[in-house]
Amino acid sequence: MPVIAHETLTNFAVQLLSAGGADAEEAAIVADSLVQANLRGHDSHGVMRIPFYLQNVKSGRLHAGARLTIVREAASVLVTDGSWGFGQVLARDLTNRLIEKAGTTGIACGSLRQSAHIGRLGEYAEMAAAKEMAAIIMANTHGAAPRVAPVGGKRPRLGTNPLCVGMPRPNGGPFVLDFGTSATAEGKVRVKHIAGQQIPLGWVLDPDGKPTTNPGALYGDPPGTILPMGGDQAYKGFGLAFMIETLCGGLSGGPCAAPNPPPPLGNEAVFIIIDPKLFAGVEHLLKEIAGLEDYVRGVPLIDGVKEVTLPGDPERRVLADRSTNGIPLDEGNWQALLKAAGELGVTAPTL
Repeated sequence: MPVIAHETLTNFAVQLLSAGGADAEEAAIVADSLVQANLRGHDSHGVMRIPFYLQNVKSGRLHAGARLTIVREAASVLVTDGSWGFGQVLARDLTNRLIEKAGTTGIACGSLRQSAHIGRLGEYAEMAAAKEMAAIIMANTHGAAPRVAPVGGKRPRLGTNPLCVGMPRPNGGPFVLDFGTSATAEGKVRVKHIAGQQIPLGWVLDPDGKPTTNPGALYGDPPGTILPMGGDQAYKGFGLAFMIETLCGGLSGGPCAAPNPPPPLGNEAVFIIIDPKLFAGVEHLLKEIAGLEDYVRGVPLIDGVKEVTLPGDPERRVLADRSTNGIPLDEGNWQALLKAAGELGVTAPTL
């Protein structure tokens, strides 16, 4: 398993994206976004995505060079269209615009449609938190790529429809809760599939609705399904995914999931940015968050447990380790990157 310094991996990603058709701004933004996901342990949203992005650029489905278009604007609202450009470029642009609006109005909401994959939602919550603002972000799959069946069903109807909530924190980085409404992200199944590894029971059902450890079952014809989040109460996870579907499709002007879905293209998303300065104030917010954190972390622990985990803790631990020791990539996904490099004439880093 190769282990690569994040600076080296970022440079390699920039070269691959540039050779594959991205302009200089796109290559820098997308490479940084993907490697930052790897650094935080979200490998499903990391550089393993590059071959798929490049395939879509080559086929014309992902439009390199496309930028955000404002469809409708009000004091606290932005409705935008991405023309199927690189999602990270579009989502960062929209987030920055909403941060500016929220600073004036206290709250700003924006929608995005026709965007290629926007990556890790937590990235945009971190952008808001850096400005001492809160964020609520959700996304669907633009009516395509259904992966999750309702409880009791054996054919997929919705995507994994993630939800993210971010809050600034006095010290040590923001609190960011970023999760799919399914038992696992589709990208994590894809990572295992490419690596030729099994998946844990409880992630996927085969086409007959039976538990399986074979990640390939998700991609068959007929397809398997990813279980909704929630275990014995998975109807809650699916219900959350359903409501996210209505918000993202209904507010963006794009489609919700429907029969005969198109091939996977990207995301619709809704972003809500809140500036506490125009509510109870930043000082009050940070004081209450600090007190809440102390209270929760001070709980008596069960024997054998060293600490409780709060939103963002796992990412901070992995970030500290991988920033120092490098980013591990499984052999299957590393070979996929090397294959892309060979096809594009990009020199791979020496490990």
